[in-house]
Amino acid sequence: MGKSTIVPEGYQAVMPYLIVRDASGLLHFMKEVYGAEEKMREMREGEPVIKHAEVDIGGSTIMLSEATAQWPSSPAGMFVYVDDAEVTYRKALQHGAESLLEPAQQPYGKSGGVKDPYGNIWWITSIS
Repeated sequence: MGKSTIVPEGYQAVMPYLIVRDASGLLHFMKEVYGAEEKMREMREGEPVIKHAEVDIGGSTIMLSEATAQWPSSPAGMFVYVDDAEVTYRKALQHGAESLLEPAQQPYGKSGGVKDPYGNIWWITSIS
């Protein structure tokens, strides 16, 4: 299957869109734990909250925004490959995540799970 002509450059056909309380906090968490690079951020007019932001983690885009009455919190579960699952797992805990499963060797690599302070579940995995 060739490159899609319907997907803009730098994006995937399917991307998580996280709506959370404290989107700025989640943005900081993803930068510190996963090395996310901020692609863009748009603030709500006249308010110090994120209307829409995008980050890149390892070539994958995650979109996020602040929850509202119209758009309530909608956390998700994500599977993320990292260089070292144990190091990333510990970073997540240091930044307020709750342990769901300590990293252990699985048939597909070393993998563990955390729930971030914003309600999202991350399955952190490295192939070595």
